[in-house]
Parts: sequence; C-alpha cells; structure tokens
Amino acid sequence: MTGRCLHQIFAERARSQPGRIAVSAPGVEISYGELDARANRLAPRLRAMGVGPGVLVGLCADRGVEMIVGLLGILKAGGAYVPIDPAYPAKRIEYLLEDSGVATVVAESRVAGALGDHKAAIVWIDRDDPALGEDPGTPEVTDSDLAYVIYTSGSTGAPKGVLVEHRNAVRLFERTEPWFEFDENDVVTMFHSVSFDFSVWEIWSALLYGGRLVIVPAPTARSPEAFRELLLAEGVTVLSQTPSAFRHLAAADARRREPSPFRLRRVVFGGERLDVEVLRPWVARYGDEKPELVNMYGITETTVHVTYRRVFERDLDHPEVSPIGVPIPDLGLHLLDAGRRPVPDGVAAELYVSGAGLARGYLDRPRLTAERFVVTGDGTRLYRTGDLAVRLPGGELAYVGRADDQIKVRGFRVEPREIELCLLGDPGIAGAVVAVRDYGEGDVRLLAFVVPAPGTEPDAGLTRRLTARAAEELPVHARPSNYHIVAEIPMTVQGKADRGALVDQVTRPAADSAPSVPPIQVVRRIVASVLDRDDVPPGADLFDYGATSLALTRIIAQVNEHYGLALTGGELEEASVESLASCVGERLNA
Repeated sequence: MTGRCLHQIFAERARSQPGRIAVSAPGVEISYGELDARANRLAPRLRAMGVGPGVLVGLCADRGVEMIVGLLGILKAGGAYVPIDPAYPAKRIEYLLEDSGVATVVAESRVAGALGDHKAAIVWIDRDDPALGEDPGTPEVTDSDLAYVIYTSGSTGAPKGVLVEHRNAVRLFERTEPWFEFDENDVVTMFHSVSFDFSVWEIWSALLYGGRLVIVPAPTARSPEAFRELLLAEGVTVLSQTPSAFRHLAAADARRREPSPFRLRRVVFGGERLDVEVLRPWVARYGDEKPELVNMYGITETTVHVTYRRVFERDLDHPEVSPIGVPIPDLGLHLLDAGRRPVPDGVAAELYVSGAGLARGYLDRPRLTAERFVVTGDGTRLYRTGDLAVRLPGGELAYVGRADDQIKVRGFRVEPREIELCLLGDPGIAGAVVAVRDYGEGDVRLLAFVVPAPGTEPDAGLTRRLTARAAEELPVHARPSNYHIVAEIPMTVQGKADRGALVDQVTRPAADSAPSVPPIQVVRRIVASVLDRDDVPPGADLFDYGATSLALTRIIAQVNEHYGLALTGGELEEASVESLASCVGERLNA
C-alpha cells in the first residue's frame, strides 16, 4: 500500500471485484463497482468547482451509503473531507463551516436544513447533476496530500481541526496487517460517527480489503439489544467499540440465557481507557480466543491508533492495570518528565509519540501546533498527548490517565480511577463512574454512579456493601459521599462516559414521584427537564425538538431511576413521550 492514497487502493479493489457488496445499510446495499462509479461521477463536479489537492470540502450526510459515496467523491477529486454531522446543533455546524473555511459542501438533500444559509456552494450527493463547467481532469494526488480534517475538542472550548494525510492513514493499515489480517471475507461495522476518528479505522478496514462495511443506524447504535441483533443478522466479523459502548452490548447479551452465535473474530477497543474488569462477564461467556479482544490506544493527532495489545483472561487478575501494549511498528513511544527527560521503567510520565502516524498539525493554529507537535534537539518530531502512562516489566505500556485527570477534595488530590476500580471489585457491579460535585463554598464531594450486574438487586444492600468496601480500601477523603444506582452510564457522542450528565441527573429537580401521577406526565416532565423546553408534543419525535442520542439516553436513565425499571430504548417504536410512557405502563402492569 505504501505510496498510494486511500481512494486509489479502493479503486483497485473495485476493479478486481466489482460485484462484491461494499457497503450495506438498512434496506440498501451497493457493490464495489457501483460505489466506485458513483464516486467517479461526483468527483468531476467537484473538480469543476475548484476542488483539488489541499482543498477542504465539507461532508454533511446521515449515516448511510450516500455518506460513503460523498467521502470517496471528495477524495477522488483530490480534496480532503471535513465531516459535519447533520445532527450537530446549528451553532456547532456554523462554527465548523466558518473555521474550516470550506467553499464547497458535499451533502445529501434530506439534511439541507442543517446547513442553514452558509455561503458555501452545495453539491448534492443524491442528485446526479451535470458537471458545473468543464472538468479540468484528474488531479495528481500524492500520499502527502490531505485526506481528512477531523475536529476535536479544544481546551479553550473551541474545537480544532486535525490535518491528516493519506500516508498517515494508509500506513496505519499497512503496519497493522500482521495483527489483523483483514480480507474480503470480513464484515465490519461502522458504529461511530464519521466525525469521530474511530470511523476511519472502521471504514477503511473494510474498503481497503474488499470486505463489507455495515453502517449501523443511529437508533440501533443507541440500543444495545438492537445492536446485538444486527451483529447476528449481518454476520459481523470485526467490531470496534469504546469500552463504555461494549459494556452495554455485553450486558444486553448477558441477559440471554445461552451465548449468542456471533461470527466475531476480533473486537477492537479504543477511544477511552479500558478497565479490563468490565470484560469479565464477556470472557466468562466467550473466552478470549474467539473473538480475540484487542485494546488499542490512540489519538486523532496520531491517526486513530498508536498501540496494540491482545487482552487475555489472565489480565483480569490485575484489574488495576489498563494495558495498552506495544507501539505500531513505525511509531515511537516516549515517557518524559516535565523537563522532557526519559523516566525509568515503572514511573508514570507523560506519553509522547513519534513516527509516521503524526498528523500535519492543526488547521490555521500554528501556535497550538508548535505547542503540541514539538521538535527535539536532534530534530525528532513528537506529539505531546497529555496522557500518563507507565512502562511495565517486559517493555509493554499501561495507561494511567490524563495528566490533568486528578481532582482536589478538601486539599487532597484524588484519582477517580482508583475509586472506580475499588467499586468494580464488588461482583454485583457491572460499571462504575466517580464524578465530583461542588455544593458551593468549597464543599466538594465525590459521587459514585454504579450499574448493577445482571441478576443483582439494586437495593440499599448494594449501597451498604459498597460503602463498607470503600471504608476498607480507601482513605476518608477518597470515599464517595453518596452512591447512585443507575441503569446505564450515559455516553458522549464520542462514546465516552459522560460524567457531567451523571452529575446533572443529581442536581436537576426530580420529577413528581407521587404514585397517582400517570406515567405520561412523569415522562413529559423528565423530557422537559433534559431538553430544557416544555413545548414538546406527546407524539412528536424528540429528535425534532433538539434531542440527541445522549439526551435520549439521559431521559431513559431518569425514567428507569424514577420507576426502578431497566428500559434500554430498544423497546420504543419511536422516540416520543407517548411511546416511552406506553413502555413504562406496560412494564408496571406486567
């Protein structure tokens, strides 16, 4: 693959096996030949509008075949795609359009309203309009040209675009081939948003090798039960998940009496810290060989993945260790102190990455680029991750946490992960997140949010056990002041545990709990509280009134907490107040 671009390798696959299915989504599928042809029809329209190497092009489309057509069309025109999720708030979309400076947006017509009145020209993916003007011809695209710009959160609150070249992405797959052995028989899920760089791994681990990419609809991604059914129905062989998302999937599967006949050969974890303890129920059910469990640490600025580590059952004997393993062969890992000096093995320090995976830098932010992509005295370019890691005996690395992950409670610095691991040691706990709440005037307390394991009664006895466990293992300042039993841990759009949402559930006034109040009134009040608006009609689609997948997760979690239920969202015929209230009524009367 060396020296070639993503779309060029895909085109070779399309020529060699045009009839194979490349992408499938609910009710539609497209072959390699047809996908290549549609992208080839789109590319000249973009070139006629000035798109070429180094030109950024917005990509705004729902999850589906059209999104992949648009992405490939942009690359074939020589441009770099800038994903713009149509589900984002209008201000976020406006910011991405303005900050990236895109003059052209490739979009599908059904999301036209999301783009507002921005001045960028729009090329519709689902309308085969004739080329605008004369096609200037196929551009010379090299592997050093940009492939995509993905925005990540900024420490100042303003997202920043990360510039990733074709060669950064192509070598990721080239260097990991001996580990993964992707081929035309693989069925790979695209579970994550195209705005999250985990999607780069998902898309191209199928399309570079002749495999089939299964695009997971947003409602299915929000429902572990529905997602489990999709994995079985599609015969998925390679699954990429954040540990938080996988925990929900494993819990849904554990509710089945017998193991499921999955075809999975590998599950790849990434995006957040893996606490191996959460894999215990899965490993007990399926072992650690089929599928293989792989943990990969990485950052957008280092092209998705940096390290590789198979996770085995024996790792469960050391739940305090989050193993991230060894670097991808063309990368270097450096543990450096505050003076950027190497630290001895066994000492936690900030992790720096060098090698071919490093992105070009940040879009139009030279100062930030210089701060994060540093050059040493001998000319080595390093990316400063802000993550802490430690080198273990034998040379492998373990993840410790963010350099700024610690919190201060009554003058003591506290590491939340230590507390969470303590709670996860109770067999009745499937998940635990510790967050901090400021009650004002310096009264800062720790709150624990725990998800009971299947079959565990979420009662006061569980809370008493956790309190006693914390008293046995933790100093006074590190013990949670309160325990909240929740049905699930809400996640951000990137699939990470959302501590802020959990604290919001505590600080927000509770809905009326009088037993005489009908479920629909309780659900309406919860919806109004979460969405911060009280004008949502009972039968309306909540997503039409500003709800996000995270907001729906929070609504369901609060309903579950109020009634003591364990709804997942998969029971809903539609995302509306009436549908959710109906599910509540059926469960209460069952």
